[in-house]
Amino acid sequence: MQPQIQSFFDPVTNTISHVVYDHPGGHAAVIDPVLDFDAKSGRTSTVAADRIAHFLLQQELHLVWILETHAHADHLSSAKYLQRLFGGKIAIGAHIGQVQSAFKQLFNLEPEFAVDGSQFDVLLHDDEVFQIGELQARAMLVPGHTPADMAYQVGDAVFIGDTLFMPDTGTARCDFPGGDAQQLYRSIQKIFALPGQTRLFLCHDYPPAGRSPQMLSTVAQQRVANIHVHDGIAEAAFIQLRLARDATLAVPQLILPAVQVNIRAGAFPTAESNGISYLKIPLNTL
Repeated sequence: MQPQIQSFFDPVTNTISHVVYDHPGGHAAVIDPVLDFDAKSGRTSTVAADRIAHFLLQQELHLVWILETHAHADHLSSAKYLQRLFGGKIAIGAHIGQVQSAFKQLFNLEPEFAVDGSQFDVLLHDDEVFQIGELQARAMLVPGHTPADMAYQVGDAVFIGDTLFMPDTGTARCDFPGGDAQQLYRSIQKIFALPGQTRLFLCHDYPPAGRSPQMLSTVAQQRVANIHVHDGIAEAAFIQLRLARDATLAVPQLILPAVQVNIRAGAFPTAESNGISYLKIPLNTL
């Protein structure tokens, strides 16, 4: 049984969220949902998440999973918001603790903040199989962008997170804590070993001038045309290219607020004595 898929593009963060489901009236997973955040005021809103919520209601879908491909640095997750509305288990790769450890140190988080992934309902391991109603899904560990990146294969579709972008924009950066260009190259080869017609659903698109945002490619298209890692690019050459490019990239605009929420499975930090939650801004560190 092949999945039915509805994708949602958020133009503010260039993030693509996906709903994958077996059939109308059946069961669904939401992958990489966005929580709107206004950095000037510190206010959050649910415009992007409500588009997903409307679709779930319209199709009468029972939400069983909210899947994060990794702890995102470019948008806040609305996993907790959607869970409050629809239920479902929030899941991420089992290596998330490595990411939590790095950022707990950076932000000097509260001592009781656990770095074992226990904020999430389920920690998925490489090659672990789970169900989305009548659909069988498989977790694929694809580290490199972060140590905990996970792709999710459902039928002929793979939701690849930040591992690859559209062929004309290349691959994910590897200069975040725990990132590793060699690991990324090997993760991509794991994806490239899939049949050429396999559909690859992206988490982001940053289209060059003249092209509208795209949400999917195929293994065959990536192997032929990816500007960083097409067939014939050796591991050493890719590592050199990736490290050189990462050295030129600016810090993502929302990394500081996003990571503090996303390593908590989309929850805000515990409110302080005045009832307000706060995010930290480390000075002169990044």
